[in-house]
This record gives sequence, structure tokens and C-alpha cells, in this order.
Amino acid sequence: MQAQSNTPALKDLTDISFIDENGQLPEQYQGKIGVYAIFDAEKVLQFVGYSRNIFVSLKQCLVRQPQKCYWLKTQTIERPSRSVLENIEKTWIEENGSIPAGNGDEKPKWTQPIDAKLQITPEERANYENPANDEIAKMKILKNVARRVEAEILQVLEMRGLKMQVRFNPKLKEEGLLDLK
Repeated sequence: MQAQSNTPALKDLTDISFIDENGQLPEQYQGKIGVYAIFDAEKVLQFVGYSRNIFVSLKQCLVRQPQKCYWLKTQTIERPSRSVLENIEKTWIEENGSIPAGNGDEKPKWTQPIDAKLQITPEERANYENPANDEIAKMKILKNVARRVEAEILQVLEMRGLKMQVRFNPKLKEEGLLDLK
């Protein structure tokens, strides 16, 4: 796959279930380099990305956007080539006819750690802003907010049938962020 003309049309690729009947992600993508397109339950394109390890990227996307990850299509390549990967990504987005939300305004929701602070409750905020709290107390409050959001995400993933273990980076929780370890 050297030229854009060799890029398979997104519409010609097979739909793959994000979570298989055993509650796992498609393990054939572990360590594989390529481009992936993620679709919601109605098979509407949500995000196109590329990765040096598609499996890890799919896992991140599922954790960050579980309600939008139901189907995927992929194209793998043998050797890393940013220009080839970017070409495929661009071609698929153009084929879609519009920029998917995940490649537009919502891109940080797909590509950046989850900011649990955005889901802080009024009670948690009041506790955090209490002048009597020092930095360590504030860090503990943020960690608890992150743990609450983590539990909500894990519950959604369990309801989706995911059986694979998901571990978040404990150090980031102190900053109110969630990302896979």
C-alpha cells in the first residue's frame, strides 16, 4: 500500500463488532499498525484515527466514548508510514462526505484523557473550593471524583458486555484525569 489509489474504500471494508460475543475487543489488531474507523450503533461514522497499535487505540476510544463505539473498519499496513496512514485517514473522511464529530469539535473527547473535573458535582465542587482544604485535601477530592467517574465508565462497559479488564493510570487520578495504564 504505497499510494492513495491503493486505499480501500471505507464502504468496501467489513463491519467488525467492537465487542465480540466473548466480551473482548478484536485481538487480531494487537500490535498492528493502521487506520481505523469507528461507528455508532446505527453505523454512522464517529471517528477515523491511525495508530502504531490499533488494539490499544480501540481500547482507549471505547473507554473515552463507550456510547459511540459499536462497529469498526480497519486497514493495516506492514511498516509505519505517517504519510500513508494520514492519506488513508483523509481519504476515508472525504468518502464520508462530512467530517465525523470525533475528527472535528469532539476530537479531544476521543484523543485526550478523560477530564473527570468536568463531571464534578456541586457538592464535590463546594468541598474542593473550601478554603480550609490544603493541596493534599484537594488532590484527594479530585482523586475521588475520578474514581466515581471511573466506576460509571466501568458500569457502562459492563452493561455493553465487555469482559476485558480495564485499568486506569492511578497517578492521573490525582489530577482528576482518567486514562488507561
